[in-house]
Amino acid sequence: MNIQRSFAQEETGVLYLVATPIGNLDDITVRCLETLRAVDVIACEDTRQTRKLLNHFQIEKRTVSYHEHNKEASGQGLLQWLAEGKQIALVSDAGLPAISDPGAELVRDAVAAGYPVVPVPGANAALTALIASGLPTDRFVFCGFIGRENKERREELERLKRYPETLIFYEAPHRIAKTIAAMREAWGNRRAVLARELTKRYEEFVRGTFDELLEWLDSGEVRGEFCVIVEGYTGAVETEEAVDWWQQMSVVGHVDHYCEQGLSKKEAIKQAADDRGLPKRDVYNEYHRDQEAE
Repeated sequence: MNIQRSFAQEETGVLYLVATPIGNLDDITVRCLETLRAVDVIACEDTRQTRKLLNHFQIEKRTVSYHEHNKEASGQGLLQWLAEGKQIALVSDAGLPAISDPGAELVRDAVAAGYPVVPVPGANAALTALIASGLPTDRFVFCGFIGRENKERREELERLKRYPETLIFYEAPHRIAKTIAAMREAWGNRRAVLARELTKRYEEFVRGTFDELLEWLDSGEVRGEFCVIVEGYTGAVETEEAVDWWQQMSVVGHVDHYCEQGLSKKEAIKQAADDRGLPKRDVYNEYHRDQEAE
């Protein structure tokens, strides 16, 4: 059993998880500022980004980088400093550290080594978007960034398809349209909200169905990181279009659809067979017979 007291002992190293603003610098808390001023070193996702924040609040403190590409080497160095009794603040570029970033691994290792881990809460993009979305907030699931590869994304969407909870995702501007289109294909035309530039001057919420959001995304240049809030499964019977979108396709067209999404021919035949409830061999034979006929 691992029991951590709610206060840090001065003689031991402590890892502080410090929230930073997601846009508006006025959203930083007094406790966050006091912690950043008091620690020995600040571990940052991007030292340049964190330096802007520190300069704004006139905080002179040593910073070191800790991110996805150096997490193993940097993490070991941070654990060594904790062993020496240093106080370390971990921050991300915006919001809470250890959410969709490698900070979670540092927390895991610090806890396993017996060092106190102290959360210093503050702004968070996912919850900020959720509470203003207009969708149910009593139960929700944070999904983070969805898989980039077509197969991985499709499998994840299929897994989440019947979750009744409101779903929360993060997405980059250059992938947002493709992600919404994939959700539309997998789940039907659900209600959803796109939130971007949260707490900033051009904060924007776009609410509507997937079809309406796709129309908006197609209407102009898309900028800014997105939070995507999606209505959970309601138990309603999906439309024919949503459930059996492939019914009007030939077997060749069905298999080719998956090939165009990046699947191998073998994987595409298997997925088409699963969709149609047919043996893979039957789809394989019909696919090659129809191709030869064409």
